[in-house]
Parts: sequence; C-alpha cells; structure tokens
Amino acid sequence: MPTISLCMIVKNEEKHLARCLDSVAELVEEIVIVDTGSTDRTVEIASRYTSRVYSYSWKDDFSDARNESFSRASMDYCMWMDADDVLEETEKSEFLELKQSLPPDTDIVMMKYNTSFDEAGKPSFSYFRERWIRNCSKYRWIGAVHEVIPPIGKVIYSDIAVSHKKIGAGDPDRNLKIY
Repeated sequence: MPTISLCMIVKNEEKHLARCLDSVAELVEEIVIVDTGSTDRTVEIASRYTSRVYSYSWKDDFSDARNESFSRASMDYCMWMDADDVLEETEKSEFLELKQSLPPDTDIVMMKYNTSFDEAGKPSFSYFRERWIRNCSKYRWIGAVHEVIPPIGKVIYSDIAVSHKKIGAGDPDRNLKIY
C-alpha cells in the first residue's frame, strides 16, 4: 500500500487549519507544512499535528512554495490541500480503499475538487485536480497563481472529492498583486 505525505503551504490560517488536518490526519502517513509568514496561531496549530513545520520566505509564487513543501516529503506520494479544504467524512472509506487498490505504476491521481455549494450544502460545481502525485523530482508545480502540475505518466481519475470550505473572505487583490 502506498504511503502519502500531506503537503501544505499556509499563512494566517488559524480559522481553517485544524478543521482541514482533522479531516485527513488519520489517512496519511506524514504531514508537511510550509508556513510562508504567519502572524497568527497557524504554526502553533500545525505543530499539534506534526513536527514537520517549516518556515519559508514568501516570493509571490505559489508554485515555488508548493515545490518547497513537496521537497520536504518522504512518502511515496505527495497529496496537497489548502488549509480551507476538507475531506468529508463520507469520502474517507473510499480514500482508504483507493490507497489499498492503487496500481503501483500510478503517477498521478486526479480527484474531484468541490468549489461551490448550493443552499443545502451539496456541491454545485466540481472539477478534477491532481491530488496525489508520485514523490519524484519530475513532478513540479508551475504557475505563480493557480498553480498546477502538468499530468504526465500514468494518470487515474477518482470520484473522491476534496471540498473547498473557506470561512470568510480572502484578499480580493492577492492574485493581481502577484501578477
């Protein structure tokens, strides 16, 4: 069965981080958190889940920070999540089943990403994202904003979904400042 490093980049995520980590901590073998300059309790919260918390100077480039987090991973696959993402309870058994049945030659697992919800909380918009990536140097994040890993090698698709559950508004100018 493959092992998974959860790799995250965070900054001032005290409102979200514990909820995210609680949703996946029991499913992964390692948690790697790269903090890009938090001034709140983010690092303290992260340290409750892992000793693998690293400081990193933000360079206005999400790919650079994600590549740093992946470089710190030691398991077979790197799984990324943002601090305001969650793996719902209903997805956990499928997650474990996929780990047990994953073909050993798999390079990337694409999973659903639920990013919009209706009034009842049901997903109203989803798309596939690279979610588990074989831990090797040929897989690199690209793009300063809306970063991706170009899917190469054996790619499989799973209906397992990670849900984006942001609390409050973010900085509406963040991406424009980076561009």
